[in-house]
Amino acid sequence: MNIYLDNAATTPVDDQVIEVMIPFMKDIFGNPSSIHKHGRQTRAAIEKARRVLASKLNTSPAEIFFTSGGTESDNLAIFSCIHTYGLKHAVTSKLEHHAVLHTLQELEKRGLIKLSYVRHDNLGNIDLSHLDEILSQNERSLVSLMHVNNEIGNVTDINLVAAICKANNAFFHSDTVQSVTHFPIDLQQTEVDFMCGSGHKFHGPKGTGFIYIRGESKIKPLLYGGSQERNMRGGTENVAAIIGMAKAFELAYDSMVEDQKHIQQLKHRLIEGLRINIPGVEFNGESSNAERSSYTILSASMPSSEDNEMLLFNLDIQGISASGGSACTSGSVIGSHVLQALDVVPSRGHIRFSFSRNNTQTEVEFVIAELSKIFSKK
Repeated sequence: MNIYLDNAATTPVDDQVIEVMIPFMKDIFGNPSSIHKHGRQTRAAIEKARRVLASKLNTSPAEIFFTSGGTESDNLAIFSCIHTYGLKHAVTSKLEHHAVLHTLQELEKRGLIKLSYVRHDNLGNIDLSHLDEILSQNERSLVSLMHVNNEIGNVTDINLVAAICKANNAFFHSDTVQSVTHFPIDLQQTEVDFMCGSGHKFHGPKGTGFIYIRGESKIKPLLYGGSQERNMRGGTENVAAIIGMAKAFELAYDSMVEDQKHIQQLKHRLIEGLRINIPGVEFNGESSNAERSSYTILSASMPSSEDNEMLLFNLDIQGISASGGSACTSGSVIGSHVLQALDVVPSRGHIRFSFSRNNTQTEVEFVIAELSKIFSKK
């Protein structure tokens, strides 16, 4: 049996997505910047894709820009906001994805900003009162806090964060890579200045993503070299991938309620099965709390053992693909800055299971059985 439970790292491309991409790799190949028929065909398709995303997010197509993925979108928001507005201070947490952490730390290293870290508790919940305190002491800041943590699944209330930022005249960027298409986001209600998505996280192609830039938050480009994306991102658009991402986005939004119910049942069963069969199992962050974590991510902490460094390898032998942390550390049980920040016991075996609509009850039962075998020998 081959079981894929690393969907927070990447997802398989949906067959319907592949179908809509093929014509743009074979017959509809024009450069969208060209004014002839071939160019107009691809330009029209890109603008239709933009309207799909904007419609689902309840915003204007003029506020959606296509990029190469979440990392570029995060960099664009952070670098460009700080540069455009001459900001000298930024706030983040030590639980963010490296696309945010490393970007802000590089700006601090260059002496361009002072970087503050908002506190969090031992379950990974952000202290929003501390955020308010930090912002009240620093004039005009950029705040970057993710919606759903990619390792432990914690959900941060970005509406509350947005309100705090607005009250303190701060810009708010949220890495929403792990939440967009899993949770409804209404950009008429959520006053975030910048948010982003990555196609391969919701059954679209790799190498494509988007950034939402609130109309009032005008920023300068990160990439220069052309007038593409309304002068926001130089470079010929990845047409086929954009078309595929928009189709994947549409499919995910249309089946969101049904998918959430299905995946939540799988996650609940895995939690239940591990608790019954593996004495001493724990769950990192709010991972096992259905009210405070994403239904797509479960971070499990197995009992301490000298064999835990081989845990992911042993699962892989049985055909089970999971992660030891974020996608950046997939295949390793060490190196997770998030788990280190939560002071988890290093000798425990940490596994991140992340689900998609493709996973089944049979797969979950197999995972429970295999882990039970592994820990019954210890």
